[in-house]
Amino acid sequence: MAARAAGRGLPSTSGPPSLPSFAKMAAPSDACSSSFLGLLAGSRDPGAPRRRRARGSRNRKKSWKCWRGPEAELGRELGAFLEDVGLQQRAAGGLVAEKPDESLFFLDTGSEEKDRKLNQGKEKPLRIDLILQPDSKVPPPKDVLAHQVPNGKKLKRKQRLQEKLAQQGLVPREQRLLQARLQKAQLATASRGEGEPEPARGFYDIWSDTNPLDQVLAGQDTWFLEQTKKQRVRRPARLKKKPSELPAVEVIPAGGSYNPTFQAHQVLLLQAHEVELRRQKAEEKLERQLSFPTAAEAPTQETAFREQCEGLLEESGDEEDDEEKMLREPPAPVATPLSTLLHEKKTEQQRRREKEAKALVARRLGEKAARCRRQELFQLRSIRLQVKRREAELLRRRRVRLAKRQAEATKPRRLGRLKYEDPDLEVQLSTELAESLRTLKPEGSILRDRFKSLQKRNLIEPRERAKFKRKYRLKYVEKRAFREVML
Repeated sequence: MAARAAGRGLPSTSGPPSLPSFAKMAAPSDACSSSFLGLLAGSRDPGAPRRRRARGSRNRKKSWKCWRGPEAELGRELGAFLEDVGLQQRAAGGLVAEKPDESLFFLDTGSEEKDRKLNQGKEKPLRIDLILQPDSKVPPPKDVLAHQVPNGKKLKRKQRLQEKLAQQGLVPREQRLLQARLQKAQLATASRGEGEPEPARGFYDIWSDTNPLDQVLAGQDTWFLEQTKKQRVRRPARLKKKPSELPAVEVIPAGGSYNPTFQAHQVLLLQAHEVELRRQKAEEKLERQLSFPTAAEAPTQETAFREQCEGLLEESGDEEDDEEKMLREPPAPVATPLSTLLHEKKTEQQRRREKEAKALVARRLGEKAARCRRQELFQLRSIRLQVKRREAELLRRRRVRLAKRQAEATKPRRLGRLKYEDPDLEVQLSTELAESLRTLKPEGSILRDRFKSLQKRNLIEPRERAKFKRKYRLKYVEKRAFREVML
């Protein structure tokens, strides 16, 4: 190190470091110091006023080249000296010249016993220990914040007060209360005796109906207690039911993992392919409906006239056929009651016969119903079979309704004007699969996934991003400078 320092012109580290010698300043010439006018080309009039040279900024790179002279050489020597001192402090923890030889060197003769004797019992450090040692021997600066204690002044004043009271023979209030509690407990134990059990205490369940705290509210009106905030309003049972049966966090398919199997990844790719096909078909259908017809499919005057006359010729033919049929067939005679034709009042005999005829018809119908009921006794098997079939049909309908209700329980409902749309499948192609977690590219967004989950579980309605709508019409002003340039 000493040789390398000497070659660079640095102070030697073999001895105590010393400041570099200052370069001798050149003495001014006699011509410049004399008061007479010199005859040389560079001489000037001593009586003439000096012209001050304009100096620029000294912190620019331009001024570095102008900084040549003894001051610059002194600065370079000082910088090299301080750099060497800092290097010694970092590497050895101080100046190497002031360190003893035992701390800098280690004798290695090849024999462990001799090395232990020569090195005064110190063992040779291992290579791994030397590597793990810190690079800098300079101790870290003291962390002032680590030694600060919150409310340190207050605690010190409290400690001084306690010491002062202890010297005076006084006990603080906290300790007096604690000692009183301990004495009270000792007196209770002594009066009870060592072998006697502890007296029974009034334990109760705060959630039970026999809670002593609720005895004050017993017998009062529920509405009064709820309005006076002495009793909580009962939460309705419908609020305990979740709006959707779906879990809060759904597990993605096996093909969406960072290291999926071939079969699971192919299944996920097939699902994504089907989604894209449905989307493509919907777009093609929309384009087909909105597209203009070709020249061959365009309507002509003949097709337009045919569409206008559609159904007119057939209806007129039907009307003509109906008229001809009515003319060929005579009208059917209309039954007119006899009393209307004769305009006479019914006799008692006619009324009695009509009444007897009605009673006879009613009796016959009753006999027929009784006969049918007697015949139903022989149809019990068929009736039982019909009842079973009806019950089976009702059970089937009930199961269908239950299955439909369960299927709709996991589907998002229509809560607003927009319809819920499933997010795109997060899938990577076979060529995009990463070999390790380091090169894995994230897919999707956690925030978007949680937002879609809230919509799917009917907690919030499907919504779209609000669009900016200008309140006032935008006004364009042409400035004079721009108008002059354009002209």
